[in-house]
Amino acid sequence: MANPREWLLVNETAKAMVDRMEEERPSLFFPPLNRFSIRAGDVVEITGPSPSAKSEILLQAAIHCILPWEWNGICFRGLEMVVAYIDLDCRFDVLRLAQVLKLRIMSAYGSTHGTCWDSDKVSPRNSFMDSQADHLDHELFLSCMKRFLYIRCYNSSEFLAALKTVHHGSTSSREGLGVSLYVLIIDSIGAFHWNHRACQPLTKEGNTWEKLSLEKLTENVVQEIKNIQDVQPLIVLASKATIFGSATTTIHAHRGHSEGLKNKNKDVGKNFSYREYMSPLWQSLVTKKAFVGISDVVSSDGRNGEFPTYVCEWIKPHEDHLYKFVVRNNGICMVS
Repeated sequence: MANPREWLLVNETAKAMVDRMEEERPSLFFPPLNRFSIRAGDVVEITGPSPSAKSEILLQAAIHCILPWEWNGICFRGLEMVVAYIDLDCRFDVLRLAQVLKLRIMSAYGSTHGTCWDSDKVSPRNSFMDSQADHLDHELFLSCMKRFLYIRCYNSSEFLAALKTVHHGSTSSREGLGVSLYVLIIDSIGAFHWNHRACQPLTKEGNTWEKLSLEKLTENVVQEIKNIQDVQPLIVLASKATIFGSATTTIHAHRGHSEGLKNKNKDVGKNFSYREYMSPLWQSLVTKKAFVGISDVVSSDGRNGEFPTYVCEWIKPHEDHLYKFVVRNNGICMVS
């Protein structure tokens, strides 16, 4: 495989270069982020209230990345790349990742061997998983989990240290696993924002430790991400909780009991009135941005009572359209 820093190899044609880039830097394409192609170099911000399936989208992105495209003749359509998941909210459940990954593998094997079940009626944590153990390829499961790197940070200093670790460890992942780090997930990017905003920076005197100001923290975070992308072009996915202004719509105020969404979906995007609290320095780094929220609109399959319907609207690049999706045990599905 070519050096990731090399843009064009010696005696390489344009077509060969494009084909090689498609193989080495594939696009991240999964619902609900399947409207625009997401490739290496993109920094994608997923913003929305809680709950709005932001963490679930990141979870599904991680599974899509660590699964292979094909394994023993069974197609999974994954990227077979390494994911680094930096958990700043300290709420990520690694056990859930493992169980959902097992369910995805078992669903693919079950479909191939003619065994079908309604995964929506199955909890990944119940005894059903044990009863279908024959459909679980343990070698595939372990190889996928090896491509998932998890880092939990309790403060901004640990966050910066984690980014430096990812920066210096991007090469070792290629040497140890045969594939390079391709997706960096940050959940969520604004976790320490208010702590730093509330604390005044201290003046450094002698050996006294100086607290990072909010502006300096953002500057360091942005620079570390740029440093990582200089060494290894990758995709950055970052979730962010929203803060709403005085013109907040009912979808924001009631978190899912929106008359606006129910009666006038086409105008909801125009009514989003959340406050942007992240630094312009961070916003300049973001190449794509999507807003997600929960809706009380009944989906076309009539399962809204069991699986809430969510909406996704692209803000950058702007698109005046809402995409609806539901979160199920075996993945995210778009609804009409």
